[in-house]
Amino acid sequence: MKNFIAPRSLSLPKGRLITIFLLAAFFALTACGDDGSSSPKGTGLPAEVADMEELETYGCGMDVIGEKVYVTELEENYECDGEKWFKSYDQTKPSSTKSSGSKDTDGGSSSSRVGKSSAKVSSSSSIAVDYNALCGATPYDSTTHFCDIRDSAVYAMVRIGSQTWMAENLNYEYKVEGASFGNCCYVNSPDSCAKYGKLYTWPAAMDSASTGCGYGAECDADTGAVQGVCPNGWHLPSRTEWDTLFAATIVGGQSVAGTALKSETGWYDGSASYVPGTNSSGFSALPSGNRDDNGIFYYAGRYAGFWSSSENGPEGAYTMRLSYGNAEANLRYGNKYDGFSVRCVKD
Repeated sequence: MKNFIAPRSLSLPKGRLITIFLLAAFFALTACGDDGSSSPKGTGLPAEVADMEELETYGCGMDVIGEKVYVTELEENYECDGEKWFKSYDQTKPSSTKSSGSKDTDGGSSSSRVGKSSAKVSSSSSIAVDYNALCGATPYDSTTHFCDIRDSAVYAMVRIGSQTWMAENLNYEYKVEGASFGNCCYVNSPDSCAKYGKLYTWPAAMDSASTGCGYGAECDADTGAVQGVCPNGWHLPSRTEWDTLFAATIVGGQSVAGTALKSETGWYDGSASYVPGTNSSGFSALPSGNRDDNGIFYYAGRYAGFWSSSENGPEGAYTMRLSYGNAEANLRYGNKYDGFSVRCVKD
């Protein structure tokens, strides 16, 4: 099996070659390694509090980003975005199973949103959902969700215009020769993966161990047919397919696409420039942040970026970007060693 890092160009600036290899090794061995643990981080946060007044006595900083606390009075989870507590996207009560529902299609009619993709729902559950299929031991509604048979994760899907998209971020652990490679959780926290899915380098997103697409090598992948890290029957969207999404009637064009694609909650709203999401499309984009190629994480709660299969030179590829302060969606250059989210589109 090929290593997913393609050979570097000999025209790289002096000293860059050594730096890149050191960063790549660090990324592979430490920064993007999952420890598989979901245990508390020793921050002293309780599992639940009586009311918001009590919750506010606990600081919300970068050391507890992604941590959830159940507020008994409101019967809701609240989560830390690194600055403040907000009503969590995941409303599963502590020690309970996660409920599932659906978000349906281009017209906007909907029922309750699905819980996290990897949730295991008991077959004896009394939840009023018309489960008609199994993903491993997890029952699910195959009209609104699909099964990734590689790890038995269930994901919501949504029809938008002529396309069917994943309605949550991919959370699959990409491996090369049995070792996790090129994917990680925001700030290396399993809780962040549970909320946002994983962040992937472009070589990992493109499954470069199989395709040969990586840093320093252009691979003519802009065809809209590269499965990459996506489940069977799905593929990494090309730049053209992102444009097709923006043009869907329910999205309304690139200048306002961010409003239609962003989830209604979870985005930083402490600024006069805040532009709330309506999620009218059902795409349900959350502010998953990114990981720079220098190993530093940025902007969870404020920003989201998603890979495309379309390259922008040997060291970069196009990404779709959303921000808390903008109504539009942008297609921008991303360094192939940066970490961004993955949304797959159905074949």
